[in-house]
Amino acid sequence: MRVLAAMSGGVDSAVAAARAVAAGHDVVGVHLALSTAPGTLRTGSRGCCSKEDAGDAKRAADVLGIPFYVWDFADRFKEDVIDDFVESYAAGETPNPCLRCNEKIKFSALAERAYALGFDAVATGHYARLDDGVLRRAVDADKDQSYVLAVLTADQLSRAMFPVGDTPKEQIRAEAADRGLAVANKPDSHDICFIPSGDTRAFLGAKIGIRPGAVVDADTGEVLAQHEGVHGFTIGQRKGLGVEGPAANGKPRYVTAIEPETGTVQVGSVDRLNVWTITADRPIWTSGQAPEGPVECVVQVRAHGGTAPAVVEETNGGIVVQLSEPLTGVAKGQAVVLYRPDGAGDIVIGSGTISGTSSDRA
Repeated sequence: MRVLAAMSGGVDSAVAAARAVAAGHDVVGVHLALSTAPGTLRTGSRGCCSKEDAGDAKRAADVLGIPFYVWDFADRFKEDVIDDFVESYAAGETPNPCLRCNEKIKFSALAERAYALGFDAVATGHYARLDDGVLRRAVDADKDQSYVLAVLTADQLSRAMFPVGDTPKEQIRAEAADRGLAVANKPDSHDICFIPSGDTRAFLGAKIGIRPGAVVDADTGEVLAQHEGVHGFTIGQRKGLGVEGPAANGKPRYVTAIEPETGTVQVGSVDRLNVWTITADRPIWTSGQAPEGPVECVVQVRAHGGTAPAVVEETNGGIVVQLSEPLTGVAKGQAVVLYRPDGAGDIVIGSGTISGTSSDRA
């Protein structure tokens, strides 16, 4: 097959490309230029898409003996990922930009260009597995990225390759060293790639500006503090609330609700974070077809969060998830990913974008 290997400049994508070459595929490497100012987006293990990363990817391609190109997707990335991220936070949501990048850039814009040029598949360094088009968790549970890939359609999955998903990260680094790849010990990127400082609140504040509102007690309605914008908060947040000390009972306060229309941020006890019902829109079924009737599954609402058993049903173009045990810190804008409950519970059924939650039990 003709395989386009997306090479970020990190160890995982370099080994993924190497394995595609070793498997006998005709491989071409490509680095995505996602920043209009590429020299500014890496600070140690933070950020991506810097000139350093492009150079690392090029050197890896040279070692592998494959052609290498840099494709500019900066405008598309800004529109579909960065702008979406800012707008979502301004609306009181908590988006996952990695998930949106996979959906809109790597397996849409990039893949479409690849197929137009005659490539049969796109290989990436994601930690996940594909068995006959079925998306599964990676062998290395700590590095598993199936959550951020659950937005891919059946067609996209049919032309994707995740060559490193069957191997623990430690072995991937050792393999990179054995292959003579200089990125073998390069630090993993952390946090949000386009916020190299790691200060999400400051980044959003510069984009959105000051939109003052009140922090109020969820039980009494008492105004506890003023804030400069709901974009500085997310459901379940405990620190940085701007309130003086804990509640009257001595227990900590958490963000329990965000009302972007009024600028109100509610804070209360941890018990208020329990969610029993989740509604979500934009459902995507990895098989290409929605299941018939209610389906038992295991759900996950954060990239590395816990899971809970549930029953999910598609209704009115969305999905309703009834949990068998509560989850906490569930926020609008996050993805709810559904896994098959039988066996190892590592097969992805589908996903949806969370649009609402309820603390009431069904």
